[in-house]
Amino acid sequence: MRLRSDIFVSALIRRAGVEGASAMLRRRGAAEAGAIFIKLDRLDGRAAVYGPAPQSEEPPPGVDRQFARLHPGDWLDPAEAEDRLKREIKFDSDLWIVEIEDRDGRVFVDLAA
Repeated sequence: MRLRSDIFVSALIRRAGVEGASAMLRRRGAAEAGAIFIKLDRLDGRAAVYGPAPQSEEPPPGVDRQFARLHPGDWLDPAEAEDRLKREIKFDSDLWIVEIEDRDGRVFVDLAA
């Protein structure tokens, strides 16, 4: 059984805070099953956007959700990251957006290989 989106987002924000990063909810989506997107801002002009990983494979045991970087290359300009999120909102208005500010570039979720 998959964890509800609202619970997953709350846990993500709490985990980032415990680890010393700043995380905030930017957009609330559907509580039970809304897609979750993460904007990671390194606070140095570099950002990244993560979203649900393709579901072609089963996640490893103990992993509820996997995420993937949604752009080629490691980093984007923060304005480009915002443009990507705007496109995602046009496609799915029930999505969640969590913004994490972390100079070390930690995203605090399981990433697909």
